Formats: sequence, structure tokens, C-alpha cells
Amino acid sequence: MSDLISRKPIPVADRLIMALDLPSIPEAQALVDRIGDAVTFYKIGLELFMSGDYFGLIDWLKAQNKKIFVDLKFFDVPETVGRAVKALSHRGVDFATVHGNDAIMEAAARNKGELGILAVTVLTSLDQGDLRDLGFQCDVQSLVLSRARRALALGCDGVISSGLEVPLLRDEIDHKLMVVSPGIRPVENRLADDQKRVVTVDQAFRNGADYIVVGRPIRDAEDPRAAAQRAQTQIREVFSAG
Repeated sequence: MSDLISRKPIPVADRLIMALDLPSIPEAQALVDRIGDAVTFYKIGLELFMSGDYFGLIDWLKAQNKKIFVDLKFFDVPETVGRAVKALSHRGVDFATVHGNDAIMEAAARNKGELGILAVTVLTSLDQGDLRDLGFQCDVQSLVLSRARRALALGCDGVISSGLEVPLLRDEIDHKLMVVSPGIRPVENRLADDQKRVVTVDQAFRNGADYIVVGRPIRDAEDPRAAAQRAQTQIREVFSAG
């Protein structure tokens, strides 16, 4: 097995996180029902948060024995973030994201309980030109590495990072850092949407990711369950090799 491939004791089926990027709770529930046991882990974000009974959906997913990733990217006064994370830690959620400075990350980590806190490094919809527009005077890799080091030192469990930067994280920080990689696309879809720094399922895990997040390639497939099963097959092949 490649030196970069994750050795963390994570069930292979859980390594695929499906993004429920849908406009309503009933549509999200219908998709989960359609996919069935092909996906065990779901990410729910801002769109569903604004659509209705977000916490009812969390409870419903738990009743389906699914794992849950709350992707709200907490960014506020540290005390507020800490209190929000503490409240969320009692909901049975597995992961949540923060997107802020050291004080924000530290407040989230201090109040996480059993909740896994993932710090956002650089959104996969941003490239070097976007960082320059935002006023950053460094390259993408340097910013990802800096944020990841600080997140781990401050008590976060891991980071959100494009699969392109994961080899650097493994080389500089090693395998103790949990890495979740979004922006997963089939090769032919790489230029089809707003994601800029993307990798394939196989590449993400061979680069050292612990989990991947896949949304549109499964959601928009003619048969979402079959698309999820294909992704799971690719993941099993990576972790059963060599």
C-alpha cells in the first residue's frame, strides 16, 4: 500500500461522505432513501440549514443509522462560536466545520466534546487568482499548510483540504491530521462547475485523504445509488491494493 494512503481505523464504507446539497428537507430525505445503504455518511450545509427543519433532518438521519457532518463553517466572535459548537456537540453529530482565525478554532476545539472539529484551509472553489483578489500574499499550498498546522496545534481534529494539497500535509504534518477532501470529480467533469481545485476519487485517497466529500456527481446522476456504489467500489479498490 502507498505510504500516503490513510491507515486510520475508519470503515471503508464511511470514507465516502455524500453532500446533501438540496433545496428542501423532503428532497434530501428522498435522495437518502433512494441511495439506501450505498452511503453511510452525509454532509448537510447552509442550503438545508435555511430550508426548514435542519435539526429534524439530523435526528432523521441518526434514526437511519447515518453519520452526520454539519458543514456550516462557523465564523464569528470566538465566544459565540464556542457556545454554538457546545450546543451542537449534544446533537450526536460526527463532524462540524469552522472557518476562522486562531481564537475561533481554539474556542471550537475547547467546546467540542465528542464532536470532530474540521478547520477549513482554502475552499476548493478558490484558486491562486482568487487568493490574490482576497489580499493573500502567499500561494495556495503555503496557506493550506499554515492553517493546517495551526488547527492541529489548537486542538482541532482535522482540516478540509483539496486532495491536491494532501501530499504536502502528509509530508509536513504526517498522518495524525484528519483530512477531508471535497471537490471530488470524475475526470470528464473537472471544468463543468464552480470547483477549481479538484481530484478524482482514486487520486484523493492515493494522495492521503481520510475521507472524501462527493455531491453533484452522485446527486445529479441518472441513478444516484449506482453512482454512489461506483464510488464505493473505487474506494475499496484503493484500500485493498498492495
